[in-house]
Amino acid sequence: METLIENIVIYGSVILLCLIVVVFYLLRQKKKSKIVEAKIKKAKEEGLYEPVSLHPYVDENRCIKSGACIAACPEKDILGIRNGKATTINASRCIGHGACFHACPTQAISLFIGTEKRGVDLPHVNQNFETNIHGVYIAGELGGMGLVKNSVEQGKQAVEHIVKSLDKEHHATYDLIIVGAGPAGIAAALMAKKHNIKALILEQDTLGGTVFTFPRAKVVMTSPMDLPLYGKVKLYETSKTELLGLWETVIKTNNIALKENSKVEAITVEQGFFTIATLSGETYTAKKVLLSIGRRGTPRKLNIPGEEHEKVAYRLLEPELIQDKNIMVVGGGDSAIESALLLADNNHVILSYRSEKFSRIKSSNKDKITEAIAKGSIDMRFNTSLISIEKDSITLTHVIDKQEVTLKNDLVYIFAGGELPTEFLQKIGIHVNKKFGEAILKHK
Repeated sequence: METLIENIVIYGSVILLCLIVVVFYLLRQKKKSKIVEAKIKKAKEEGLYEPVSLHPYVDENRCIKSGACIAACPEKDILGIRNGKATTINASRCIGHGACFHACPTQAISLFIGTEKRGVDLPHVNQNFETNIHGVYIAGELGGMGLVKNSVEQGKQAVEHIVKSLDKEHHATYDLIIVGAGPAGIAAALMAKKHNIKALILEQDTLGGTVFTFPRAKVVMTSPMDLPLYGKVKLYETSKTELLGLWETVIKTNNIALKENSKVEAITVEQGFFTIATLSGETYTAKKVLLSIGRRGTPRKLNIPGEEHEKVAYRLLEPELIQDKNIMVVGGGDSAIESALLLADNNHVILSYRSEKFSRIKSSNKDKITEAIAKGSIDMRFNTSLISIEKDSITLTHVIDKQEVTLKNDLVYIFAGGELPTEFLQKIGIHVNKKFGEAILKHK
């Protein structure tokens, strides 16, 4: 009898302990879910919840809440666990590296482009990166895949397919012309060199593409990658300067042909090959063309009087060399805010934004700019638009009461986004489709 009672007590204690563990676990999960729900609410308020480009999509029927996707994401707070399933939080901050896709043990994550509400323009390409125009290929950010590693891989793979179909018996000057000297273009040129393909890179600005337009101190998140003719590159957190130094090294070491400040204006087919015309009036011919330009395209201008002045710029280079200037920064996105903050230490900076508050900016930038405004290190002008630029001054207008004010000024930096190259692509004849939530990368 005593043994029976003892067994009942033991079993009862074990059951009670299990119940306590289960209750504790459920309460903990509920607490975590509330934290994630709060983050989602904040993301919606700040306009960061709705994805703008490539982003993860979670199949809840496959998800087992392992948390591997969350741990793998270097951007943090893109994904979270809510009610026992992975879910997106700050989806618009996803940069499409695909780490979550590869980390998920149950293949519950796919990478989608666009949503039911917001479409994203993407050029049509096949599995070999070739567009509907035979001989014209697209790799990198323009094709929907961002991040340095992804762009490098696509540039390499595109050239591998080009090599297989290239007939060197042609009358063009080059076998391949690569438009854009970003990660995809550089990797493509190295792969072409490896296969003894005569290639030329045409870049509208300077080596590095989009990376070159980052503020000097900006950290670029990337992953290990394999560069042709160079080898393994392991970069996890690196400065813009270090990354550009790498590109310069591989270009010089391998004698890659590169023409900077050569914006391509038109691409036409003549006599079985392509003629590439630049804005400066130069023309080149090639049997194949690879477009590795970014989605940001050409910096958008305000089209206001005086915008042609030399003191106007659309990117910030070497901010540490700029001191004791009256500076106007236009824009309310991360680029504008980061540039204003970099300039604020040694200059008088005015930040003009046409809306009444910031939206769709990183939380860290929001905290920093709020503190800078409170301290007075940045003169914030919400609800204003820049309407004219003079040699020594600028004029702002209030978008609501239309009051104008003229301010002393030495430099103007405009961050109004970029004009997507859709018109350029369509001019070539490339089909551009709007994607409303379609899988770019998914498990079979």
